Amino acid sequence: MTASLSFGLLPRWLGVTCLLALSLAATPVLAQKLDKPSAQAKKGKDQKKRKALKPGGSPAKAAVVRSSGVKASRLQPSSQPVRPSFGQMAGLHAVSDPLALRSSVALVIDQDTREVLFSKNDLAVLPIASLTKLMTGMVVSEAKLSLDEPITITQDDVDTEKGSTSRLRVGTTLSRGELLHLALMSSENRAAHALGRTFPGGLPAFVGVMNAKAQMLGMKDTRFVEPTGLSSRNQASAQDLALLVSAASADPLLRELSTSLGHQVVLGRQTLQFNNTNRLVSSPQWDIGLQKTGYISEAGQCLVMQAKVAGRKVIMVFLDSAGKFSRIADAERVKRWVEKSPVSHSGQAGALPSKG
Repeated sequence: MTASLSFGLLPRWLGVTCLLALSLAATPVLAQKLDKPSAQAKKGKDQKKRKALKPGGSPAKAAVVRSSGVKASRLQPSSQPVRPSFGQMAGLHAVSDPLALRSSVALVIDQDTREVLFSKNDLAVLPIASLTKLMTGMVVSEAKLSLDEPITITQDDVDTEKGSTSRLRVGTTLSRGELLHLALMSSENRAAHALGRTFPGGLPAFVGVMNAKAQMLGMKDTRFVEPTGLSSRNQASAQDLALLVSAASADPLLRELSTSLGHQVVLGRQTLQFNNTNRLVSSPQWDIGLQKTGYISEAGQCLVMQAKVAGRKVIMVFLDSAGKFSRIADAERVKRWVEKSPVSHSGQAGALPSKG
C-alpha cells in the first residue's frame, strides 16, 4: 500500500536533462504557430482539424501539458521557462498511492504511538522551502532571547536568492516576538532572516545551531544553509520533518504563533494586516496544534501539521504537491481517511525513527 524512495541531492545532469526534455517537447507547439499554412491548404484541412483536436490546442501542446503538469498558457513563446521541482525531475510524481494524493511525498503518523498510518516516498530528500522556518522558530524560542527586543530590517534581509518581495521595508523596526510571529504565521522571509542575522554570533552561528538541533532530533538527512527556506539547499525527508513537527509541537509559543489567524503591525501611520498562509487553521472542522506551509519552485507546495483527528494526535507531512491548493486537498483527503478507520490501518508498517 505504500511506496518509498530514498535519494540524496539530485545531480546537476538530471535537472538539465529534464529542462531540455521540456524544451524539446514544446518545440512542435512553437513550430506549429510559426509555420502557418496557406489559405487554400488550410481550407481543405479545417474540417479534419476540428474533428481531431479538442479545445485547448494541438496534440503536441496537449502532450506537453500532460507530461509537465503546466497550464498551456505557461508554454507560450513569451512566457518564462517553467522550472520543474526536484520531485518532478526524479519522477516521484509517477509513484501512485491509494489516496491519489497530489503530493509526491507524504507521511502520516500517530504522534503518541509513532505508528505510521500512511507513507509515500517518505525517505526522499527534497527542498523544504519555508518549512525551514519551523526550525528557525524553534532555535529562537529555545535561545530564550528577549521577545521584546527591537530589531530593524536591513538591506541584508532583502531576498537575493529568489527576488521575492516583502511588506517589511528596509528600516522597519519590530520586536523579536513580532518577527517570529510573522515568520511562522505568514511565512515572512525578511522577518525570518532578521531573526537569524541578529542571533548571538550572527547568521553563521544561527545556521550552525539549526543543523545541530536537527542532528539532536535524529534528522539524519536534513541540512540547513539559511533561516528562510528560499534556498533549495535546505533539504530534508518527510521522516525528518515528522520529527521536527513532533518536537516543535511541544513548544507552546510555536503552537500559538503558527496557528494564529492574523496579526496587525503598526508602522507609523500605516497598519498592515498579516494573515495565516494555511486556511485550514480557521476551519471549524480542524483542530490544528501546529502548522507550517512552504513553497519555492524547486520544492513545490509543502505543508506540515500536527492536528487532532478522530481522537488521536496526528502528524502530517506533504512535500512537492502539484497545484496551488493541492496540499490542502491532500490534507483533507487524509483526514477523511483517518476518520473512517481511526483505530487501525492494515497494510501500513513501520514507525517513526527514534532519536539519535
